[in-house]
Amino acid sequence: MIYHIRINVMPLKDLLDPQGKAVLGGLQNLGIHSVQDVRVGKHITLQIDAENETAAKEIAENASKQLLANPVMEFFEIEVI
Repeated sequence: MIYHIRINVMPLKDLLDPQGKAVLGGLQNLGIHSVQDVRVGKHITLQIDAENETAAKEIAENASKQLLANPVMEFFEIEVI
């Protein structure tokens, strides 16, 4: 069966997010001052052929740990959609 998986990868909250700071500066330059903080991450979707939902999540978790996210700097969340 084909499972559609959504993976959100975000920088760890304790780490500086230079891309987010750049976006925040750009918003302020546009006159949008109500935004207080910006964090920029990655949104990844996978189509996984697996026997069941648990197996699909396991495949997505392995992919995230080995390739899609850097555990030193990022965390990830997996969702079956």
